[in-house]
Amino acid sequence: MSAIIFDLDGTLIDSAPDIHFSANILLKENGYDDIEFTTIRSFIGNGVPKLVERIMRHRQIEFSTKSHQDLLEQFKNIYSKNLTVKTILYPNVIKTLESLYKQGFKLGICTNKTHAITKLIIKELNIDNYFSSVIGGDSLPTNKPDPEMLFASINELGAKKSIFVGDSEIDASTAQNANVPFILFTDGYLKAPIDEIYHSAKFSDFSELEEKLHTLIHK
Repeated sequence: MSAIIFDLDGTLIDSAPDIHFSANILLKENGYDDIEFTTIRSFIGNGVPKLVERIMRHRQIEFSTKSHQDLLEQFKNIYSKNLTVKTILYPNVIKTLESLYKQGFKLGICTNKTHAITKLIIKELNIDNYFSSVIGGDSLPTNKPDPEMLFASINELGAKKSIFVGDSEIDASTAQNANVPFILFTDGYLKAPIDEIYHSAKFSDFSELEEKLHTLIHK
């Protein structure tokens, strides 16, 4: 049976509201002005360390290894208390996961979010039982778009054929680097025009995903 591997933020879940809320608490606690939602949303995708770095540079906070590490730890503490306050699953995610699971597909998550936080979020949103593999941003020395994370997920799932589902340029590059078919979720956190992004298929609602998967699998 084939493996279907998903990105998390902007693909399975809309986590931007909680990330935005946590980022502005971080700024307020350190005496800085808020950052608007769309800006924080654009910072998502390369993991929490890069997110905090982008926040610091946007607010012109003096950047050093120590200042970055201090704010990173502070953000992690704030965000850990707000993981699923406003975060929601995209429409039809549970229905689709349930259907794929019952059909025998092996399901995994490959995200630049840390492994522990990812596990907490999927448990709180009641989708953890669907996934046989969870590879987080700290599971390996490298992050997406390096393909090693995706390779690790593929190896854990042990399927003959794998498909990666994600929402961003980073996910597309990861799949391309791994020579794996990629299905683009167009209602996530994509920044570039769709026609400039590597993808084997695309969808805007999870009700469309199964048809796309079966078409690719039976090519």
